[in-house]
Amino acid sequence: MPNISDPLASLAILVVNYGSHDVVEANLIRSLRHEFPGQVVIVDNFTTSEERQSMRDACSRHGWTLLALDTNEGFGGGNNRGADFAIRQGATELLMVNPDAWLSLETIRHMHEQVREDPMLQLAPVVLRPDGSLYCAEVDLHLESGEMRATRRRPADADPDQIHTWVSGACFIMSVTLWERLGGFDEEYFLYWEDVDLSRRVVQLGGTVRADSELSAVHDEGTTHRVSGENRAKSPIYYFYNSRNRLLYAAKFLSRPDGQRWMRHTPRASYGILLQGGRRQFMNPRRSIWPVLRGSIAGMRLWRSRTSTIRPENLNPKR
Repeated sequence: MPNISDPLASLAILVVNYGSHDVVEANLIRSLRHEFPGQVVIVDNFTTSEERQSMRDACSRHGWTLLALDTNEGFGGGNNRGADFAIRQGATELLMVNPDAWLSLETIRHMHEQVREDPMLQLAPVVLRPDGSLYCAEVDLHLESGEMRATRRRPADADPDQIHTWVSGACFIMSVTLWERLGGFDEEYFLYWEDVDLSRRVVQLGGTVRADSELSAVHDEGTTHRVSGENRAKSPIYYFYNSRNRLLYAAKFLSRPDGQRWMRHTPRASYGILLQGGRRQFMNPRRSIWPVLRGSIAGMRLWRSRTSTIRPENLNPKR
C-alpha cells in the first residue's frame, strides 16, 4: 500500500511514450524499485495497437496510470495531457522523465524537497550518459548568435542580458503552482526546443532555473531516436524539428534585429545540427540533409510570418 504520509505522495512522475514500452518499463523499475508512493502517469502517443497493448499490460503490472492518446501529440502535448490528469488527481509537484532516462529514488526525494521549499524553481539533476560522461547540466543559449554552450564554459566577459539559461526536458521537476502559471509546454514546438522555451518563461515569471550538481540522472538518448544499427545517427524527425524550432524560438522571443542575425546564421546552425549525428549521416541525405533543409525553410517561414508580433518585453530577459 502507498504511504500517503510520505511527502513523495504528492509528486506525479510523467513519462511520454512513443513506441518504446520496454524502455519505459525497465527504466521506471530501475528508478522507483516499487517503492514510490506518488502517481506514475504514462502518456502513450499512439504508434501501433500492439505497442498500446504492451504499454497497457506494463501499467497494469505496476499500478501505473496509462493515458492512451489517439494520435501522437508530441513531447510537449503528451506531458501537458499527463500533467492535467495528475493535477486533477491531487499532485502538487510534477517530475518529467524521458522514457530513456533513469534516476534513483533518493535523487527524486532530494529534488522534491527543494521544489517544495521553492515553488518557483525549475530544477534538474546533472544528466549523464550511460558511460558516465556528461550529457548536460545547465546550458546557455547565447542570444546574439543562437549558439548553445554549457554554462560552466561561459566567458567571463559575457553579457548576462544576452544569455538564456535552460535545463533539459529529459528530467526536471517543478511545482504545480509554477506549471499552471506557465500554462505547461508550448505545443507548437511538438518536439525539441520546447524545454528551452519553458525555461525561458520560468525566468520571465521571476522563477529560477537550476541544475543541482550533487544530483544525477542517466539518459541513454539513442534508445528513442537513434537510427537502428548506427551509433550516433539521428532520426529525420530530430533533424527537422531542431532546425525548424530554432527559428520558431527566435520568432517568439527575439527582437527583429536579433532574429535576422539568427536567420543569417542558419546555414552554420544547420551544419551543427547535422554533425550531432556524425559525418556518416552525409552519406544518407534523405534522412539527414533534406530534413534539415525542410526544417530550416519551415522555421524561416514561421519567423517571417511572426516578426511583426514580437513584444518589447521579450528583448532582454535576465537570467
